[in-house]
Amino acid sequence: MDRGDIIAFSEKGKRKIHKPGFSITPYSLLRQGAHTVKGWKNFGIRPVVIAGLIPLLFLSLFYFYPLCGIFTRSFFPDGIFEFKVFEKIFSSARIARIIWFTFWQAGLSTLLTMAAALPCAFVMANYHFKGKKIIMGIATIPFVLPTVVVASAFQALAGDRGIIGFIHIENSLYMILLAHVFYNFSIVLRITTNFWSYIRKETAEAGAMLGASSVQIFFKITLPLLKPALYASSILVFIFCFSSFGVILILGGPYFSTIEVEIYRQAAHLFNLPVASLLSLIQILFTFLMMWVYTSLQKRMAKFSPESESKAMKHAETFQQKIMVGFCLGFICLLCFLPMAALVVKSLLYEGSFSFTFYKELFINSTNSLFYIFPLKAGLNSLVYATATLAMALVVGLCASFLIKSAKGKRGALLDSFFMLPLSTSAVTLGFGIIITLDKPPLNLRTSWILVPVVHTLVAFPFVVRSVLPALSSIPESLRDAALMLGASNFRVWFHVDLPIIARAVTAGALFAFTISLGEFGATIFTARPEFSTLPVAIYRFLGQPGIMNYGQAMAVSSLLMLVTAAGFLVIENIRTMGNQVF
Repeated sequence: MDRGDIIAFSEKGKRKIHKPGFSITPYSLLRQGAHTVKGWKNFGIRPVVIAGLIPLLFLSLFYFYPLCGIFTRSFFPDGIFEFKVFEKIFSSARIARIIWFTFWQAGLSTLLTMAAALPCAFVMANYHFKGKKIIMGIATIPFVLPTVVVASAFQALAGDRGIIGFIHIENSLYMILLAHVFYNFSIVLRITTNFWSYIRKETAEAGAMLGASSVQIFFKITLPLLKPALYASSILVFIFCFSSFGVILILGGPYFSTIEVEIYRQAAHLFNLPVASLLSLIQILFTFLMMWVYTSLQKRMAKFSPESESKAMKHAETFQQKIMVGFCLGFICLLCFLPMAALVVKSLLYEGSFSFTFYKELFINSTNSLFYIFPLKAGLNSLVYATATLAMALVVGLCASFLIKSAKGKRGALLDSFFMLPLSTSAVTLGFGIIITLDKPPLNLRTSWILVPVVHTLVAFPFVVRSVLPALSSIPESLRDAALMLGASNFRVWFHVDLPIIARAVTAGALFAFTISLGEFGATIFTARPEFSTLPVAIYRFLGQPGIMNYGQAMAVSSLLMLVTAAGFLVIENIRTMGNQVF
């Protein structure tokens, strides 16, 4: 069998090739060659298994071991099992109010977000108009912003010093709910719009021909078809609001607290590690339960597909349709663009006139305070952490993707869910677990700068997996098998076959990791020492100090961080569109 036969096989699949004197099925031979690779066949170990040990070891050391530390501190605070911590928590009226408020505000935020997004999803799914892609981009940018920037934007808009500060809603529930709707609006919009666009108009027309009214068509036909997307998006929004940290910590002030914020206060301010540990355990168990429900809904969504192709959009022709489209566009711009615009305006407004004073002050310590954080140094720290996170997340994410791809079937699905576990755990809980466990040899990283990018990698590498895995799964096995049979090593196959195909997805995953690290706040505030502060931590400390200059510098740093993360998202969206990847 010569090279031409092998290449022909790679294009035709399992076709048998007959030569004078023998008959052979190249597919079986190639699959054998793919599984027993030169250099490893004597040991019976596939290189992908060796690579897969990297993410497994990483999760074991920096995810499961800290979670076990939280479990131990919860049930064995003094080395023996006792109920004192349980009694203290469940008998505390304050803790009960915090737990109730956590559930209550998450539920109300979810309902408000669904109510705001569903009418817009209907318009985006059914009508075609100019600038639609730009509007979707504007609507999505808030979700990729760091939560500390979201909080700063709403302080700039509706805080006591904000543009519409006369309405007096700072440190109120209204501010929290508005920020949650702003932050999570795009989740419902994108999920339901994509799902809604696959429900063809012939389905509704059939109901109309049978005498159903528009209301009946919606409730009897459209709504049942939309249920999987509605349930999935609402659960995601609930999880994000349930584990909200930066928004509650900054906008809620001393009056409002969730489980996430209370974990931080008990650990960082009161040094009550047993109580913080038990609260973390309660949060972990509930978020795991919610993620299990979400995963089940995803499986239902995968089994149910209204149509294989998206329906054709229609133009708004009647006056009512034009009003509806115009109202939708105006609402999206008002909700998503106004807080970001207010943030930029407040960063440029000094003593009633536009000025770059706050930006200039970022480079000097005019108060000569020993506790002053130079934003330039914090920005440099953030860039170093983001670069290190990018490198580590790519290594861990790529190895995890190759392992999932090689497993296939139920094992592949199980591994996929396994590597997504960090997404179901709050960043504050991750940071807290790490600082209480990685403080003794041989893993004494508590005072090391590397601890910050390690935590950031935990949060970021699942996004690399989600970016790379679809592209990796699209590579025909025959291409790799043919290269292996032609004598190429595994490295050459990866470099010349896999890498060119997944290059765009890898780039998108790298940008995800970089931007996530730049804006990560919950875990960083636990793990970063004062000399290793990042931009989000600097913003939080500026907002916590009195004076117009500190406030203005917080607005300036927030504006810069917002522009960087928004630019990163737009680049990712461009790569996704060009590479046709699904995130």
